[in-house]
Amino acid sequence: MPQTHELSAAQLARQIRKKKITPVEVAQSLLERMDSLEPQLDAWVRVNREAVLADAEQRQVELESGAATGPLHGVPIGIKDIYNIAGTPTTAGSIVYADYVPDETAVTIDLLQKAGAIMLGKTVTTEFACLDPSHTKNPWNSAHTPGGSSSGSAVSVAARMCPIAMGSQTVGSVLRPASYNGITGLKPTYGRVSRRGVVPVSWSLDTVGWMGRSVEDMALLLQVLAGPDELDPVASRLPAGDYLSGLESAKPPKIGLIASFFMEESDVETQKLTTAVLEQLTSAGASVMEVTLPDSFNTAFQDQLLIMGVEAAAFHKPMYEKQAQDYRPKLREMLRQGLETDAVTYTRALERRLRFTADMKLLAEQADVLLTPSTPTAPLADLTNTGDTRFQGPWTSCGLPTITLPTGLAESGLPMGIQLIASPFEEARLLAVARWCEKIIDVQLVPPTSS
Repeated sequence: MPQTHELSAAQLARQIRKKKITPVEVAQSLLERMDSLEPQLDAWVRVNREAVLADAEQRQVELESGAATGPLHGVPIGIKDIYNIAGTPTTAGSIVYADYVPDETAVTIDLLQKAGAIMLGKTVTTEFACLDPSHTKNPWNSAHTPGGSSSGSAVSVAARMCPIAMGSQTVGSVLRPASYNGITGLKPTYGRVSRRGVVPVSWSLDTVGWMGRSVEDMALLLQVLAGPDELDPVASRLPAGDYLSGLESAKPPKIGLIASFFMEESDVETQKLTTAVLEQLTSAGASVMEVTLPDSFNTAFQDQLLIMGVEAAAFHKPMYEKQAQDYRPKLREMLRQGLETDAVTYTRALERRLRFTADMKLLAEQADVLLTPSTPTAPLADLTNTGDTRFQGPWTSCGLPTITLPTGLAESGLPMGIQLIASPFEEARLLAVARWCEKIIDVQLVPPTSS
């Protein structure tokens, strides 16, 4: 019988709903995990224990009184410290924001609270969700990067300090840390979830995402968070889909393997594990075809970084002009370059990105899902950066929905994974296929520090 802290968000929601466990017991179990593991992992910025337990007690009273409950009733969730909660500091991992206390709550946080979730605390982010690594430790091996920018969220989920946590992705900040820590992560279609109330990096790239321990968890949160927001200018007006009822309905899928670049740039161990996973999937009935990247892929990554730098500089300009010395080195350099980039260079990058987005939409239509390794290697023993972003960045740039699944461990004992990618706003199909693959691969990774 799994212990309380080992249960996924969906499992906890069911147990609470059936009154087999109380929200207070769940909260206490996770707070005890933090007491044990947080000193060595450094994944949390702020946890108000009294508020967490008070919220859990309130959820328990509501349940016992027969009040209407939401799909996340009593489920604790970690919040990346770029999501605003009115009256609670949002530091964005930076001394530049040391005194920032927002007046309004992010749309996503409001939706989570209405669904009954308990805000467990703020998780560590790299500075303004950008380049300079955080102090959070990888629970598999503290000498190896945990990834970023959503490092605290990924580590807290992997170490069983919370069942699910919010992240964000501008290049690879959900998919990479999820893979590096042996958990599941979802980056929805650009605009599928409102970003209002989240500290921005790049208006045309930022995407809300989250990490948990199952595909069902990914679908559960998307069901709560997806939908239009008239006050977010880039949020889609398309209504949300039904992401849960068809989760077990997928038949053996048609998979488009992207071997060019993704397999070519992977190390031998990643290639072997990805090939072994494909053999598992084909043995279970999936059909695999190789698809070819368009020529527009060749400039996509550099264009993405240029666009990110310019748009980040536009947001940070007033603060940068007064406090440039307070930014960490890599972010400071990115902002400097962004401010110096001329309008013609930026516009041409945007134009090429439009071509790339159209090309990748056509590519995604060739199969039920596309498949690549999540990262070129397992997380490296290098704490000077957050890892290689080239495998996750393209999907943020073109906006396609993407999920990462754990597939096993490298010889180093560090996690590895695969990415599945679908057409825009086809999250229901993506999640159903991912659930089918999850059952076939049948891998559940638990860090040695957390067992």
